[in-house]
Amino acid sequence: MVGIELPPFLLFYLGAVIALLGGATWRGPAMIVVIILSALNLWQLPAFYGLETQLMGMELKPIHIDRLSLLFGYLFHIAAFISVIYSLHVKDKMQQVAAMLYAGSALGAVFAGDLLTLFVFWEMLAVTSVFLIWAGRSDKAYSAGMRYLIAQVISGMLLLVGVILYYQHQGNLMFSKIGLDSVASWFIFIAFGIKCAFPFFHNWLTDAYPEATPTGTVFLSAFTTKVAVYAMARGFPGTEMLVYIGATMACFPIFFAVIENDLRRVLAYSLINQIGFMMVGIGIGTELGINGAVAHAFNDVIFKGLLFMSMGAVLYRTGRINGSELGGLYKSMPKTAVLCIIGAASISAFPLFSGFVSKSMIMSAALKDNFDVVWLLLLFASAGVFHHAGIKIPYFAFFAHDSGIRCKEAPWNMLLAMSIAAALCLTIGIFPQLLYQHLPFATDYSAYDVSHILTQTQLLFFSALAFVWLNLKGMYPPELPSTNLDVDWLYRRPLPRLLNACGRGCLYIDQTARNSILKLGHAFEDRLANLHSSGGIFSRTISISSMVAWVVTLLAVLLVFRFI
Repeated sequence: MVGIELPPFLLFYLGAVIALLGGATWRGPAMIVVIILSALNLWQLPAFYGLETQLMGMELKPIHIDRLSLLFGYLFHIAAFISVIYSLHVKDKMQQVAAMLYAGSALGAVFAGDLLTLFVFWEMLAVTSVFLIWAGRSDKAYSAGMRYLIAQVISGMLLLVGVILYYQHQGNLMFSKIGLDSVASWFIFIAFGIKCAFPFFHNWLTDAYPEATPTGTVFLSAFTTKVAVYAMARGFPGTEMLVYIGATMACFPIFFAVIENDLRRVLAYSLINQIGFMMVGIGIGTELGINGAVAHAFNDVIFKGLLFMSMGAVLYRTGRINGSELGGLYKSMPKTAVLCIIGAASISAFPLFSGFVSKSMIMSAALKDNFDVVWLLLLFASAGVFHHAGIKIPYFAFFAHDSGIRCKEAPWNMLLAMSIAAALCLTIGIFPQLLYQHLPFATDYSAYDVSHILTQTQLLFFSALAFVWLNLKGMYPPELPSTNLDVDWLYRRPLPRLLNACGRGCLYIDQTARNSILKLGHAFEDRLANLHSSGGIFSRTISISSMVAWVVTLLAVLLVFRFI
């Protein structure tokens, strides 16, 4: 590949063609080879590189490489590599083709140098990823996929409107810092926010991700929201509103995750929680804040992927994922349990694990820029994530009460993928400079100073103590077979009732109008029949009902044209 400069997404799209045409036995290995070749192609591209072209008089930059996009490019190759290894046992052509197109679209989006190219890949992300949800092949998966697709398409429509207005206002489509100073920028901001799972726009994530296949959820957790995080980091750094939105995102999912029974849904809420930390870093906008947000995005894909993989392995072997139905699986799946604990320690930001070296950057940035209240909220959110992801996930799945389930250990390919992710969590946690040297801005930040270590260790200790105490007192929310609704209550409860009421009202009006017209028609028929029998002017036989129908239709058409 040396000396040949290919667009980073191209080999993934070719890999999708290979997956479509290839046989089931070698389809997975071929996908791995494609990912490796694509990574080598990206490695030999210049650190600062751009490809410019013109379309209908518009200057476009379909490929733009700098330190920010390059780091996400490496991340998406790592995520795709691990995810494909994890899914080697899958022989579902639809999932494999969709996965390659999905990962390629994510690469196309982060290397897009103009907003039009970004929009194209933004929509490709939506169209390709929904098949990973529908691959669940159940009524719940189909319904969740449709709701997911609607949210993603709305995001794309808002982005397109914003791009058009932005071009009219700026005269160019280059994707750089946008800021919130025009109507166009607000459309783009909200479009990015929907994909980031902003509060009130987040339910597409918690609704759809748990309905995907065990392997599909791993892919979903890696790309969609991280593309949106990248877009925010490039388009809206230093937007203070993001600090408060991010703090809200970091805090509110904790309350739902603690009472949630479906452990993959717990992780979906936890995903929103972690994106909140990233939004705070981007909103602060300093070099330390941006570095922290990007580093945490990198680490989150790996440790959250590890947790989703461990729960996917549990679901694959047991057919169950509710905490109330699991427990005691450390006896049957000890390797998966250990790997899950590593992921839990990473997301909880234990020292020597990857989450610690990135989350501390964001919190340090908040303190340095005098966001003291936000820092306290992030501290609370850190304790909360330790409860619902660091403790609850491994505890209720592998320990807690013995459910009596006895099954095989996860397949070798799942264990290999989880082991790679776990190794990365430890390596980055122990040697953070391996990650820091690739961040957008040069930094001499050190995560391992006394204040960071003591603060985080005390926080984790007292959080664990609170969990033990609440459990002993019987006050910790039990794992109950239930479905919890948050904002989606609006479109699951009152909205259907309102639509049904409107439908019944329309039917009533329609039936009343029909009866009135029929009565009027019969009255005319009777009157004209009398005139005919008495030798009146209506001596021909005509269809009075037809005449009335034509008159009503004509009046309706006139009314329509009157209001257009």
